[in-house]
Amino acid sequence: MTRKKFVISLVAAILSSAGWAQSTPSEQQLPDYAKTPKELAAIAPTGGAGGSGNPKVRVVNILGDPSKPGIYSQLLRVGPHAQIAAHHHAGDRIGTVLKGTWHLGYGSKFDRIKLHTLPPGSVYTEPTGGPHFAMTEDEEVIVLITGTGPTDTVYENPADDPTANK
Repeated sequence: MTRKKFVISLVAAILSSAGWAQSTPSEQQLPDYAKTPKELAAIAPTGGAGGSGNPKVRVVNILGDPSKPGIYSQLLRVGPHAQIAAHHHAGDRIGTVLKGTWHLGYGSKFDRIKLHTLPPGSVYTEPTGGPHFAMTEDEEVIVLITGTGPTDTVYENPADDPTANK
């Protein structure tokens, strides 16, 4: 199975997951939406620095609205040498690494020893309220996030929140 077919199958599985199946019929209406990787790359970031507040993270909302109830999908475009401190979100999220190597760990404090190295095609979860952290090395990383809103980003240590003094 090619990586492209794998990602398409994964997104289809996510959309048909238990949380989606428990929605009312009117909430299950997805718009007609088909974009190639080239078309997705051309979409300007819509979420600024993203929920993380990290200026190296750019968010592109591709389906739904993460600030409202319901399912959403977004691309995280994370620049080289980014480090995101431990934080958590409301609502379960599933990540799929599309490009680059993502380093993700679970816990309430950034710890390089706990990082999992996730190459393209890797899948991971961000359970509701579950603290996690991440970093990139020398290359841009693109991650597809699919979750259930509304969501937020809460840093485990408020001093780590890059938006706190703005």
